[in-house]
Amino acid sequence: MERTVDVDRGAYPDVVTPWEQEAWRGAVFDWVEGRLARHGLRPGGVPRVRVRPWSVLMRIPVAGRAPVWFKANPPASAFEGPLTAALSGWVPDHVLRPLAVDAGRGWSLLPDGGPLFREVGGDVPPSTWEELLTGYARMQRALVPRADELGELGVPRLPVTEIPASFDRLRAGNGTLDPDQRARLDALRPRLADWCAELDALGVPDSLDHADLHEGQLFHPEPGRFTFFDWGDAVVSHPFAGLRVPALRASERYGPEVLPRLRDAYLEPWTDIGLSAAELRRAAQIAWRLGALGRARAWSRLFPSAARAAPTALEGARSLLECGDTPPL
Repeated sequence: MERTVDVDRGAYPDVVTPWEQEAWRGAVFDWVEGRLARHGLRPGGVPRVRVRPWSVLMRIPVAGRAPVWFKANPPASAFEGPLTAALSGWVPDHVLRPLAVDAGRGWSLLPDGGPLFREVGGDVPPSTWEELLTGYARMQRALVPRADELGELGVPRLPVTEIPASFDRLRAGNGTLDPDQRARLDALRPRLADWCAELDALGVPDSLDHADLHEGQLFHPEPGRFTFFDWGDAVVSHPFAGLRVPALRASERYGPEVLPRLRDAYLEPWTDIGLSAAELRRAAQIAWRLGALGRARAWSRLFPSAARAAPTALEGARSLLECGDTPPL
């Protein structure tokens, strides 16, 4: 039996995902209703579905309480559910605790986390972004000893020494690059290798990088508290690469003069690893470029039937080329 739903396809009206399969939709509704029942809950309204090449996300009203969220990941990011569950045990103050996870199918059911950071009213001062980045860095610092366990959950591992080879694969696999763009990437490649060698020599330990931490990827339920979610782009690699996305968002809002403050707020939890302030800042400057590569990799984590969608390939090409941009730090 078909349920009534509102479907949003955004900029991808023709994308093909498992949502198009009636049997798959039926299995999702059965799973969600069954898992809600285990918590003494039941659906209470019309679900809203967001279909994208990289996920199917459904907001499900629940009788008598806040809504819950179903998410289906493609195979390349099916680790997100198990990762979220593990993080809720390791760093519970920073993440959501899922109501249910089906690791084999890449499904998860999550509680509502309150208002998104981008929805917070009033004038948000730069100091709030400093608190956000300090909290994110503390979480990453706490997860350093968990790097092997994160890899065992299926989160991709990418040591700095392997980044040049990842760059090569992304360049070779993107069919939208024109000859001039390929030449620019070829000229960038030797410098990228040098940057990675320098970053590796500095010795910052690998940790979890969210890889797309912006205002829509974290909740801000109360002053001083931030909850990070949406881990489908995550990688175990150099943690400082994760500074790029949130710092750029803050720079767009307040101007580039805010960046040194944000960088130093992010680096504060890392001052115990034996590097000087100058060395930490240099590491952050180099890793800034690698954050663009993280975005390029993310555009390859799509449902197989959507992987060749032109807009996603173009976004991946743009991110690759941004590795050559001079860091504004």
